[in-house]
Amino acid sequence: MKQFSNEKFLIIKNIKKFILELETLLITFPKKDMFTKDRVYNDALELIEYVTIANYEKRIDVKTTYKIKALAKINKLDFYLERAYKLKYISEKQLINKSGELAKINRMIYAWCKNDG
Repeated sequence: MKQFSNEKFLIIKNIKKFILELETLLITFPKKDMFTKDRVYNDALELIEYVTIANYEKRIDVKTTYKIKALAKINKLDFYLERAYKLKYISEKQLINKSGELAKINRMIYAWCKNDG
């Protein structure tokens, strides 16, 4: 089992990029939907937390649990983006872009699961 520093860990780099770009996207959410805006941002931060814990964890069962939690967060974030599009908070182009980034992260985590398993 190889452990990577956060600087060299490509999944973390992609999640950081996603979060930084997400911040500018969240500005388009109206004040009346502040709860959802906060949930999206917090879930994105939890995604990076789960992947980091899985990276440093030595016990396989705990590592796998955090990877599964990360995959669940990705699905949740994708739902939030779809909802934002349907409510016209973001454009279709923004939805496709962000969903594509999440799909890339999702594939990377699945590959990671297969390599460790």
